[in-house]
Amino acid sequence: MTTILSAPPARPGAPPHTRRRRRREIHGWAYATPSALLVGVFFVVPVLLVVRMSLSDWGLFAGDRGWNAPENFTDAVDDRLFWPAVGFTVKYTLVTTVILLGLALGLALVVQESNRWTGFLRTSILVPSALGLASASLLFYALYSPQSGLFGEVSFLGTPTRALWSTVALIVWRFAGFYMVLLLVGLQAIPGEVYEAARLDGANRLQTFRHVTLPLIRPSLALCTILCVTGSMLAFDQFYILTKGGPDNSTITVVQLIYNAAFAGRNNLGLAAALSIILLGALLVLNLAQFRWLRSKED
Repeated sequence: MTTILSAPPARPGAPPHTRRRRRREIHGWAYATPSALLVGVFFVVPVLLVVRMSLSDWGLFAGDRGWNAPENFTDAVDDRLFWPAVGFTVKYTLVTTVILLGLALGLALVVQESNRWTGFLRTSILVPSALGLASASLLFYALYSPQSGLFGEVSFLGTPTRALWSTVALIVWRFAGFYMVLLLVGLQAIPGEVYEAARLDGANRLQTFRHVTLPLIRPSLALCTILCVTGSMLAFDQFYILTKGGPDNSTITVVQLIYNAAFAGRNNLGLAAALSIILLGALLVLNLAQFRWLRSKED
């Protein structure tokens, strides 16, 4: 007697795993769509508009008066303040990054260990970070004032060198606590067994810091470096409030040059857009170089 086994009837619709995958895809798109719309509206569209303006004769009040590419870019580079502004911005970025990250790392190492004063120290160092940059700049402007400041007749902003270092002091005071917290997170993520193994191998504190701590907090240092460099390259508020680019345009930054081209007398949005594109390109190249260098160090 022969038994014939019939195949089970096919169920309508897609298999269960296919339906689950589709549901996950739908959920993923549902979560990603609002963020994508925000990025598109507040980043992609403005960037495209800036590119369009940089290629046009676009006045602040007259609007678009037609294409003039690449006149805005040549005018931007030929401006007498362009290269001094670039040089000063690079100088300010280097000085601020080295001092700020060095001090933040030192503070993070100091408050890393818990004791009776740790909470007070961490809070005291972090408090200035809660103050807005414009408010902090106004506060230091009052402190630096020869008429009403705490230092009498000393002119902190009267020479290019003093103006630079006075502004760096403001930035270090304002942001040291913020970068300290970022580095402290990286320090506290290092397992204690690693330090114990280094001590058993006979490493002193300096050797432990160089060969254990620094390599293991490289991601935190990389994040702080990128944030600090980008923020310094985009410096505007502190110099606009403290120095207005003076004395004698010695502390004018690239962003302040963009502001002057757009609003301070020239009313040339096309020129300001061209300067913005140049600055954006420089930031992209710089950040890509930093990422590549960090990846090569990790490899």
